[in-house]
Amino acid sequence: MTELKRTPLFDVYKEYGGKTIDFGGWELPVQFSSIKEEHEAVRTKAGLFDVSHMGEVEVKGADSLKYLQKMMTNDISKIKNGGAQYTAMCYENGGTVDDLLVYKIEDNHYLLVVNASNIEKDYKWLEEHLEGDVSLENLSEKMAQLAVQGPLAEKVLQKLTDTDLSGVGFFKFQQEVLINGKKALVSRTGYTGEDGFEVYCDSAEAAVLWKEILKAGKEEGILPCGLGARDTLRFEAVLALYGQELSAEISPLEAGIGFAVKLTKEADFIGKEALKQQKENGLPRKLVGIEMIDRGIPRHGYPVYKGEELIGEVTTGTQSPTLKKNIGLALIKTEFAGLESEVEVEIRGKRLKATVIPTPFYKREKK
Repeated sequence: MTELKRTPLFDVYKEYGGKTIDFGGWELPVQFSSIKEEHEAVRTKAGLFDVSHMGEVEVKGADSLKYLQKMMTNDISKIKNGGAQYTAMCYENGGTVDDLLVYKIEDNHYLLVVNASNIEKDYKWLEEHLEGDVSLENLSEKMAQLAVQGPLAEKVLQKLTDTDLSGVGFFKFQQEVLINGKKALVSRTGYTGEDGFEVYCDSAEAAVLWKEILKAGKEEGILPCGLGARDTLRFEAVLALYGQELSAEISPLEAGIGFAVKLTKEADFIGKEALKQQKENGLPRKLVGIEMIDRGIPRHGYPVYKGEELIGEVTTGTQSPTLKKNIGLALIKTEFAGLESEVEVEIRGKRLKATVIPTPFYKREKK
């Protein structure tokens, strides 16, 4: 048994009733109150997540842009100072190493935010392909990350800082923001389909900030939230999860994140040729939304059929807390991916009817 990793907030979970599980080698809270309650809080008020298990890698040096253009599928040259971008790293065959965020601190200085279960793998991959005047540093142990998400997120966080948070635009960030007197990098991104902020701080200060944010948002009904609600929220907004919608066997194009793949950028990136071929020849598989017609909940890994033909599998599925419907995402053969196509999901040995529906399942109303 390998010992599970813990974030700097582990000792605080119990105070708030956190129930922990093994998530990719980390002992993390699946819920504090209930998944549905936490989900609802983020959709209507605000929720606070500990996402300190995520990895942070600093990239510096005169050739850092050139290097990142080679490593990433998106066009890194388009990021302005104080801006963030969603991208992927691919293998030569087009399979996905990881999906991640790139923050541009300033020229020749970037911060990569990678998935927790991929920290070591990603760092090794980045190291193996180092070229020119570039240095890498894994800051994951030193940094903690809290996510304040929901329509009232700005109102809550604003109570703890003099920085005008309305000036931090979507996919933008500000450094050295004082949150309750503690320095943090504050970005306006998120993984819930709602407005919200990520607060990157020193690991030693995370527990104090966690408590202060919950205290500040008490009036607004903020709740501490676990991985359960994080998953149902990101799923409804159709935000990919590595290991489910994306993997070494699934390309970013198949997973529906083609917007983060810039085949027209001048720089050659790892996997570009394979992805170009996929696009030109037509994608063999496509990620689609499905809704159950028969009673049953589609779950990750369940096989999907058309007649007797196995056409793919469910990548994520649940009963949607917002829509109150049994829905899923499935990676299936493209010829069966048309809207309103009927398919069957095998649930506990029975084939149950489902239909292909539009995605995202949930989209917040912009103010």
